[in-house]
Amino acid sequence: MASHDTVRAVNGLTARWAAALPEDGTVLAPAGVWPLLGLLADGAAGPARRELSDALGIPAQDAAPTAQNLLSVLGATRGLSTALGLWTRDTLPVEPAWRDRLPTGVHGRLTGDLADDRSRLDSWAAERTQGQIDGMPIAVNGETLLVLASALTLRTDWIRPFTQGGMEAETGPWYGRTLAGLHRTTSLLNRVGVADTTAGPLTELQVVGTHGVDVHLYLGTREATPGQVLPSAVGVLHNRRAVVPGDRLPLGTPGPGLSVTHVPSVDGEPALHVSTVPFTVEARHDLLDRPDLFGLRTAADASQGHFPGISAAPLAVQAAAQVMTATFGARGFRSAAVTAFDMEAGGIPRHPYRAREISVCFDRPFGFLALHRTSRLVLNAGWVTAPDPFEETSWDD
Repeated sequence: MASHDTVRAVNGLTARWAAALPEDGTVLAPAGVWPLLGLLADGAAGPARRELSDALGIPAQDAAPTAQNLLSVLGATRGLSTALGLWTRDTLPVEPAWRDRLPTGVHGRLTGDLADDRSRLDSWAAERTQGQIDGMPIAVNGETLLVLASALTLRTDWIRPFTQGGMEAETGPWYGRTLAGLHRTTSLLNRVGVADTTAGPLTELQVVGTHGVDVHLYLGTREATPGQVLPSAVGVLHNRRAVVPGDRLPLGTPGPGLSVTHVPSVDGEPALHVSTVPFTVEARHDLLDRPDLFGLRTAADASQGHFPGISAAPLAVQAAAQVMTATFGARGFRSAAVTAFDMEAGGIPRHPYRAREISVCFDRPFGFLALHRTSRLVLNAGWVTAPDPFEETSWDD
């Protein structure tokens, strides 16, 4: 997998981006943005190069090889698929040294026919995400000289699927609604834990998937915002000593949504009962709304060029956006993200045994991270405010 320093850099961007999120439901894929910023930094000069380097968290001279390695490693991981695309106008000279650092076969042509160019770019996005996203997050126009884009898709099936049913929240913003519910029981108490964070106590549930890709759910206090919960969750990934695992939690309610008791048991086996909700979250992010976060403030200044390493013609970032969707269901998780930059000129019977029993319930807004298990690289991060409604008819992932 990616090096420790790369994981830290990408997850650092994840935490900073998540800290700026509104309280609406959303999802984001920093792993789709970071490589593009790296390729831009490689061809940038002056203040734009410094700002991009700061956003990346690594020196600009290391950005291109690190971005290429990250894309290569992600693409070689089962359950993950990545793609990179570059399109330029014939009138734009592209520096061979910069272009040659890209994978072969990714360089296409912008014809200047806007309808045709938009159609081909949208088709690329749809094909590279298996139809989960139907078009580019940007629309080329008459000023577009270069488009640089990435696509990232993720699919993992749960090692142990959930059982579908209904669920009703006892309090909070979902109170009074009949929700679709996902339920399961396991004897592995350490799938749940509680961390003491700057945002307060944070309950973490690990949902283990195939191919080494997992999804962690995070429930904070009722007052905690997504901008507090998700950065704290990323911090917990890198500080596992902060997490008290389920088999060491005290009796009572040691964390949000948690209950720990001792109950009569058939065989003395411990039990972890999980209740959560299925959801689909979609979002579009205009990266230029937060230019300092992504190192794009100077790069978007069209009064002059900032990328002599890409082209001798002056270039500036005209648009930068990401569109994404993520679905969490009974049998697994899937997501897709396309990121693009547009550049212009300038109940148990009685028995003698007793066992530890933990119940965890995600019945109000919560956060999630989809990550590579061994490296803890965050692939997706999101906040759930609108779970799926309950329907009598069965539904499919």
